[in-house]
Amino acid sequence: MNIIQVNDTEEMSSIAAEKMIDCLKEKPHAVFGLATGSTPEGTYRTFIEQVHERKLDITKLTTINLDEYVGLAPSHPMSYHAYMKQHFFTPLGLEPSQTNLPRGDAPDPEEEAQRYEALIQQVGGIDFQLLGIGENGHIAFNEPGTPFQSRTQVVRLTANTREVNSRFFDKKEDVPTHALTMGLATIMEARSIVLLANGERKREAITRCIEGEINEEAPASILRNHAHVTVIADKEALRDISEEKIQKV
Repeated sequence: MNIIQVNDTEEMSSIAAEKMIDCLKEKPHAVFGLATGSTPEGTYRTFIEQVHERKLDITKLTTINLDEYVGLAPSHPMSYHAYMKQHFFTPLGLEPSQTNLPRGDAPDPEEEAQRYEALIQQVGGIDFQLLGIGENGHIAFNEPGTPFQSRTQVVRLTANTREVNSRFFDKKEDVPTHALTMGLATIMEARSIVLLANGERKREAITRCIEGEINEEAPASILRNHAHVTVIADKEALRDISEEKIQKV
């Protein structure tokens, strides 16, 4: 696990975006696994700026998102479809055929999970997976206690996760109770993974991820079993990590 300490969110975003660009230049038909939330927004902005500035070819790129809320149609303003369209797909200029997310409004969520898992295999797996981390250590919507062998599935969101995500909704009661998410085993099959974290709020989760026991109560700890993981985080998030493990920019 490569751990890079940055000074601020701008630096974190710049380094992460450059890694995405390196992957795209090496493999123009790359499959990107993408995350949502406030953490990756700067990375997306920087990547888009650089793609346009360097005139990079994105016509063969495929994107696979980690998750979606159960019950929200793609047109719902709080859906991850809407988020990705606003922050990545439209400004980058991707065609709808290049983008993939689970359907939150699928009649049978369990069947939709199976379809999405099969889709990931059909596109040849994920080349570059971008991740954030929840305050309780979840990655995607794999909450503490999720089996390490899990595949794309329907999950119940914890009270903590719903509380944290309520800032994106008008009322806490509007936050969906379930989500469709890639499983931990699915994520671990990505060829390269970059985990982003910033701020004191992520300190405990990052510490458990990097230095705690590898177990299902700390979902992100599974990343230590992957051969190509880079953690990009600021000083606050890495405050409890041993100095010798950290690469400083």
